[in-house]
Amino acid sequence: MNRSTVLLLVGIMIPGSNAYAGGEPAQVVIRDFAFTPQEVTVRRGESVRWENQEKRQYHSVWFETSGEPEPDYFFPEESYQRDFPESGSFPYRCGPHPEMTGVVHVLE
Repeated sequence: MNRSTVLLLVGIMIPGSNAYAGGEPAQVVIRDFAFTPQEVTVRRGESVRWENQEKRQYHSVWFETSGEPEPDYFFPEESYQRDFPESGSFPYRCGPHPEMTGVVHVLE
């Protein structure tokens, strides 16, 4: 009887980069009024999830330059998730805290 082993990489960060191997959404943590990592790279069709780990502060993830309205704020222990169906670089900021910025790079 032949057996084969399948290795499945799900949501694992690729060493030496801010790129993630398919499956689970890439994670961005919000803490101390910063997005960490500030730049994240995913493949077209994948998602990014922002998790608010502040103690008391609300935030938003606003892709303002794309002309979209600011989404609802989310509070500590809440998250916001977005899919990226197109390739390119997508800058974003926190609506109530414009000094908080980040970029999602989407590869083909």
